Amino acid sequence: MSVTTTRPARPPVAHPGLRVSDGDRERAVEEIKTAFADGRLDKAEMDERLQLAMSARTAADLHHAVADLRGPARPRWTPTWKVDAPVDSGDRVGAAAAHLLTLCGLFMIGPLIMLMSAGRHAPYIRGHAIEALNFHLTVLGATLLLPITIVGILLLPVVWVLAIVLPVVGGCAALLGREFRYPLTVRLVR
Repeated sequence: MSVTTTRPARPPVAHPGLRVSDGDRERAVEEIKTAFADGRLDKAEMDERLQLAMSARTAADLHHAVADLRGPARPRWTPTWKVDAPVDSGDRVGAAAAHLLTLCGLFMIGPLIMLMSAGRHAPYIRGHAIEALNFHLTVLGATLLLPITIVGILLLPVVWVLAIVLPVVGGCAALLGREFRYPLTVRLVR
């Protein structure tokens, strides 16, 4: 006949006045680190408890550092990331139209039409339409204000070339399902 004995879940608490050894301190430090890894302690509390455990001279001091750590672990908080749903083809075409309608003579009207027609239902189209509208408002402002100076007169053709090239790049980015931001744009519409 064999008799099995069960071990206690935690070591018995020593007399509070007894001095602790380095081994006792190391076991307490490991228990504190395990509690931190389980998510039961934050960094500041772990540092405080480690300081208490390493400077403990008596069993009472050491017990004060680890007394409430024994017990079930709380669930850890894990961050969640928002995963964007893939953009459907209709939204991509609408967003590309917001960029490319400006090349058909609908200078600021094209992005505005796309913003008003599909902006409430499709956030992807809304983002691209607002970006295109802001860019063309910036081009309009530059066209009106740059001729005041000689340097501005020299920069005006560069602005017009960018007003032709960048909507094509934005339209291609929209068709590929990517975000696009026009450089050097004053974002008046949000």
